[in-house]
Amino acid sequence: MKKALVLGASGGMGYALVRELVSRGVDVVAFARGKEKLKALFEKESKVTIYAGDVLTEGEVSQAAQGVDVIFHAINFPYPVWNVTHLICMDILIRIAEAQQAKIALVDNIYAYGAQHKEKISEDAQKEPHTKKGEIRLAMEDKLKDSNVPSLIVHFPDFYGPYAENTMLYETLKNVVRNKSANFVGGVQVAREYLYTFDGAKAMVELALRDDAYNQNWNIPAVYPITGGEVIKMIREETGYQKSIRTVSKTMIRFLGMFQPFMKEMVEMMYLTETPVILSGKKYETEIGPVPTTPYQEGIKATLKWMMEKDSKVSSMPTTINR
Repeated sequence: MKKALVLGASGGMGYALVRELVSRGVDVVAFARGKEKLKALFEKESKVTIYAGDVLTEGEVSQAAQGVDVIFHAINFPYPVWNVTHLICMDILIRIAEAQQAKIALVDNIYAYGAQHKEKISEDAQKEPHTKKGEIRLAMEDKLKDSNVPSLIVHFPDFYGPYAENTMLYETLKNVVRNKSANFVGGVQVAREYLYTFDGAKAMVELALRDDAYNQNWNIPAVYPITGGEVIKMIREETGYQKSIRTVSKTMIRFLGMFQPFMKEMVEMMYLTETPVILSGKKYETEIGPVPTTPYQEGIKATLKWMMEKDSKVSSMPTTINR
């Protein structure tokens, strides 16, 4: 792989992918809607070409994809428009990849697996999604597999890290850095996975560089499942944060959904906070090597540091992050 296109380059995983690709000597076209944000992120990087455009406009994506070997799909559409955007976008990418003779690497989540009751889920687990969003993600997979495009489908748990702002853990951290009372989505006693974006990017780029990794699904787990209580303890230790952290239940999300479209769409995914899907990394470990892992304490510290630098209200933070 000499040149790659990263769609959604200003988001959490897209940003991490650009950084990882560049670190391996790959030229990158960073594609997202906001030109100013792209410039702020990558303008000083000689191996990155900035392209501001709309992923649903085929001509713009096609132009950005000229000469690329791999197209990384790291696009994060808002929940309320998933049923309209995702499959259209996938059709566009398949046509462009076929025309460019490029490969597609899909940043995927765990929704297509549906509710699972095994301790850890391997890539050969039966996919029987019971939610609308799970059905859409599975349909995206099927489109890729039915095409003539070599594809890489990588399943990740919920992310956290710089620029990963549409995530459950971000909902907690954003108020911590402002020294306000915060919310934690789901019960604090249930162990779930949170993957540091830079770990996910390292694993995915490693796969994308290997021809024999394509036309397969890969699961990339986090360090280990961790409870909300453990996460909150780490946050308090790192920051000296003393405010209350309220647990946001499914009932509360359903109530908020009466007024907020995003919350209404989030209700069906709350099963993941009750019976989490925990990924097995055995396949990656056997065929590639150790799964990249950053200790939670280190990853949370780095994420909080980025958020404090970004947020204009950080002056109200009770203490600095412990070094």
